[in-house]
Amino acid sequence: KEFMVAKKMFCSTNENVKIVGLASAVPSTLVDISQEENNFGKEKILRLAKSSGLKQKYIANSSICTSDLCLLAAKKLIKDLSWKKESIDFLIFVSQTPDYVLPATACVLQKKLGLLSKVVAFDINLGCSGFVYGLWTISNFLSNNKGRGLLLVGDTISKIASPDDISVKPLFGDAGTATALEYNSKTNKSFFCLGTDGEGYKNLIVPAGSFRNKSNKITKQRKIRFDKNIRSDEDLYMNGGKIFEFTLERVEPMVNKVLEMSKWDYKNIDFFIFHQANKFMIDHLVNKMDIPKNKVLYTIEKFGNTSSASIPLSITDKLQGKIDKKNLKIVMTGFGVGYSFGAVASSFGPIF
Repeated sequence: KEFMVAKKMFCSTNENVKIVGLASAVPSTLVDISQEENNFGKEKILRLAKSSGLKQKYIANSSICTSDLCLLAAKKLIKDLSWKKESIDFLIFVSQTPDYVLPATACVLQKKLGLLSKVVAFDINLGCSGFVYGLWTISNFLSNNKGRGLLLVGDTISKIASPDDISVKPLFGDAGTATALEYNSKTNKSFFCLGTDGEGYKNLIVPAGSFRNKSNKITKQRKIRFDKNIRSDEDLYMNGGKIFEFTLERVEPMVNKVLEMSKWDYKNIDFFIFHQANKFMIDHLVNKMDIPKNKVLYTIEKFGNTSSASIPLSITDKLQGKIDKKNLKIVMTGFGVGYSFGAVASSFGPIF
């Protein structure tokens, strides 16, 4: 069994990299879940709110992109840390809602932040698992090359959700985050497990609008689908049932593996932070894994599902005043679109 679990994941130990700061930004437009009743009916929205845990979310208007939110967070972080811009060596932007098909949004952000041309900057196209993947990637760069790096993670998924699709429209909020990391030979190790199961790629997808199925008049047309929702082929489709099955299969072994690697048990851990996909899903995982509920962070009620941003957004929202004062042992887990999944057991703080 242990061999089979190992075959289903890539695991590694990273060292000499410290998270020294986090910042998050959300749009100014606040949407209460009750506002969705006009479109979907009060009874359906009440049921959805109860199962998802959603109460409100923040939505970007047409002029605000993910990079704008990440830029705000990054500027605040650089200022708060008193970092000189010439000291920054790496910039990674993780999102599935970039500014352009090309160039990479990381290049745009390098310019807007006024960073030097020595900066290594690139995009990672990932959603729900994106923060963990980004953290692993930039940690490897810093561990091998020293220096400082910015991990900018976020999404504006509301822009690709059909207004008439109850399976996605009420659920997704928008956010951008920035995480500052630097080489530090005295910091604790971090333990990562990552994996991919592309068999499920069609269960969370925008089917058209890129190069496999180019945008045209037909792909833009919204119509009633087999699940009774109205969307176009350029809108987000989600098979919630299949995503739930995937989550139950993959997350527990992954968390157990990083705990085994770190030699931690539930008593040692201060907080578990799961991707904020759905409260019912997280509750099910927590009960199945027998995790103390006071160690689990929930922010979906305040921000909705913010895709790749949900883990760092949860940290800045819920742990401010704690992580800036002492070292915390945290297990972070992302899972979803791709299917892609990742977990990290990391001890960090105090920050700033």
